[in-house]
Amino acid sequence: MSHHIVIGAGLAGAAAAYSLTARDEDVTVVERHTPANDRGSSHGSARIFRYAYPDRLYTELVVRARELWDDLEAKSGAELITPTGAVDFGDARHVDLLAEIFEDVGVEYEVLDPERAVERWPQFAFDTDVLWHPDAGVIDAETTVTTMLERAVDTGRARILSDWTVAEVTRRSAGGFRVTSGKGDIVEGDRVIVAAGGWLPDLLGDLGLPEGFLDALPRFEVRQEQAFHMPYRDAGEVGRLTTPWPTFIHKSGEMFTYGLPGGRDAGFAGQKLAQFNGGEVIRSALDQDGQITGQMRARMIDYAKRNLPGLIPEPYAETTCLFTNTPNEDFVIDEVNGLVIVSACSGHGAKFAPLLGEFAADLAMGAGEVPDRFRVSGVSS
Repeated sequence: MSHHIVIGAGLAGAAAAYSLTARDEDVTVVERHTPANDRGSSHGSARIFRYAYPDRLYTELVVRARELWDDLEAKSGAELITPTGAVDFGDARHVDLLAEIFEDVGVEYEVLDPERAVERWPQFAFDTDVLWHPDAGVIDAETTVTTMLERAVDTGRARILSDWTVAEVTRRSAGGFRVTSGKGDIVEGDRVIVAAGGWLPDLLGDLGLPEGFLDALPRFEVRQEQAFHMPYRDAGEVGRLTTPWPTFIHKSGEMFTYGLPGGRDAGFAGQKLAQFNGGEVIRSALDQDGQITGQMRARMIDYAKRNLPGLIPEPYAETTCLFTNTPNEDFVIDEVNGLVIVSACSGHGAKFAPLLGEFAADLAMGAGEVPDRFRVSGVSS
């Protein structure tokens, strides 16, 4: 039995703690604020769960992740993914490729021409073929984090330390690690898993990583994304729509837009939408200011007017969220000398949460396999 230190209590960190305690391992989770806090990438009730990727690997991983989601929901008695289905469209969304991958992997889907799609979903203005997959939904990220951490703690093998800012990770001469906080508090353990999200770029130099590993890491770019909740025209009684809204991804030319039912975050009264990677680039999470720009607000209002007739194009709630991107949008999940880095990033990691926990636990315990694309080439232990 080993003692593992997990840095970060967002979706990836909570999943790692959950997976490790399920294997009878001891865990200390350290979090600079509070679990699933609104300064990171795992807060609130609205993240998209979808299978549609123009990349077979990710679709296959979603299928694997869904089995783990189902198991977590069954064991906890909590609904963590609300079924909504999803539509993908736009002349740059590669509907034919998505359908081909679904066919190969065995994901249920349907392709509709614009006219048939508008008949089914009159709240959209479709101008291309539309891919529909009914098993998509909306993840309650905050409840997922809370559920996984509660189950980890209930085993008696985990503790959560909030308001605990990591200042340094060093190796002990006798083996294992010492993690020191900004206040001088110390936690010691055999393995460390770093799941720090937007704080990772600021932490990298304090982890004692080998120079070759650091040099091989991709460049991490943190963006402060901006999302807008706009009210449904046919909402009537709050939360009861005459025409249900799926999640959507619309990719046309240079504009990549996504949307989903806003859920608890905005009173169940509207759709949350944003331009993917349209936010300001910042050095790390330390530099976020939580501000919405007038330019982005105007852009999304214009988008809703042109493409979403089922919405009143007037934001009634606005929020920011951090995306931590790699140049090719692949994840980084790797281990070197007992220290595991988990950056399931680029704005699409939430749906894989329980699988990320399995990957992190596998690496920490020297078991299992992580896709080679997520490993740092040539320098892993």
